[in-house]
Amino acid sequence: MTTTRETVLGRIRAALADVPADEGPQDVPVPRDYRRGHTADGQDLVALFAERVADYRATVTRTDPAGLPGAIAAALTARGALRLAVPDGFPDDLLPSGAWEWHREPLDVPALDALDGAVTLAAVGIAVTGTVVLDTGPGQGRRALTLVPDYHLCVVRAEQIVDDVPGALARLDPHLPLTFVSGPSATSDIELTRVEGVHGPRTLVVIIVDDLEVHRRIVPGSNTTGHSWQPPGGQP
Repeated sequence: MTTTRETVLGRIRAALADVPADEGPQDVPVPRDYRRGHTADGQDLVALFAERVADYRATVTRTDPAGLPGAIAAALTARGALRLAVPDGFPDDLLPSGAWEWHREPLDVPALDALDGAVTLAAVGIAVTGTVVLDTGPGQGRRALTLVPDYHLCVVRAEQIVDDVPGALARLDPHLPLTFVSGPSATSDIELTRVEGVHGPRTLVVIIVDDLEVHRRIVPGSNTTGHSWQPPGGQP
């Protein structure tokens, strides 16, 4: 009797029958003529990124470089978070002064679980999908640092935001452990009951740093907080 394993392996051998034994994946060019983006020419990627991140029930704040420590302080104050994990490489001058406790590595899982949250930088932001990508680089830390605490505040620079996934992959090192974060952690069972916080933090705050003259804060379920905010090509 032929087993499923033998059937699968037999099909693989048949598919590879005409491949030379000394040929490797790097020897075969991969066509890249597929569509690599889903944004219009000249579209405001920062605004689109902010809109899509907010769609995931995350909180998005836009500020300029000078206002970043204040924006971090405001977000942490709103959360009531005082004890935060901070990864190696996060600039000290971006951390607000006050009653906050900044906890550096080494931190084991019980220590991380006892903290109020984590504050990190990011590697890339993807506008179309509203995704933040972490690659464990400076200011980002290892995966546990942002998956164990229940609150994650992530700083993304406007120049780090690309239009779509292919553009993000072009900036990332595939040999690094990559974490793609699209909103707070959430999952649903077969009855479509939404449960948050199973695979990571239940609360995500993204602070976008650019040179806007007017700072606009977008909260889940709303596009306005004192200033009218209109998505590109749509109505507020």
